[in-house]
Amino acid sequence: MAHSSAAAARRRRAAGPAPSLTGPASDVHPVLRRATAPPAALDLLAQARSGLEEAAVLEAPNERYATAHLAALRTAAAVLAARGRPETTPRARARIRSAWEVLPEIAPELSDWSALFASGARRRARAEAGIQGAAGRRDADDLIRDVAMFLRLVERMLVLQPVLPQPRPDSDGPGAAGPDRPDGPRPADDARPGSDRTGTGTDSGADPDRELPDAG
Repeated sequence: MAHSSAAAARRRRAAGPAPSLTGPASDVHPVLRRATAPPAALDLLAQARSGLEEAAVLEAPNERYATAHLAALRTAAAVLAARGRPETTPRARARIRSAWEVLPEIAPELSDWSALFASGARRRARAEAGIQGAAGRRDADDLIRDVAMFLRLVERMLVLQPVLPQPRPDSDGPGAAGPDRPDGPRPADDARPGSDRTGTGTDSGADPDRELPDAG
């Protein structure tokens, strides 16, 4: 029996820690997954995150609104960079459309977000022009909140967070050391995909920073 128990222990060590009994289904395979987005999309997401943080600390409502809306545009551009395809006809390539026009075609699940931010295009243009009262404090605060939600959603769409299983505690209790685990359980590393800032272009034929006059 002692020989059988030792053999079973060696098999457990070779197989690695068991998946968490309480974790999600994605915890079953302890495999680090790479970010699915290309470097250009990751760079745009990083710029959007930086712009949103800047908007949150600005004082003037016009500046807060314009900066937050630009962060939303860069977030949309990241989706186009990751999923967009070049236009196939010369006529289509010659027509430059705003990111909010192209986004519903590339990612239909973001159509409502596209309509929301497209409706603020004129307000952003007035705010950037420095027109007094173009955007109020409430307008800016609401937009910052909406952009933060939009950015988090797109980050989940384009960047797969790695999930590692938690080790199963021994019968002697959590943290107990033994012949199988001399050092006790170790927490899983919180590995996050980094962003490789090597480009910012898109292949969809959309200009991420261009707004049509009638976008509102």
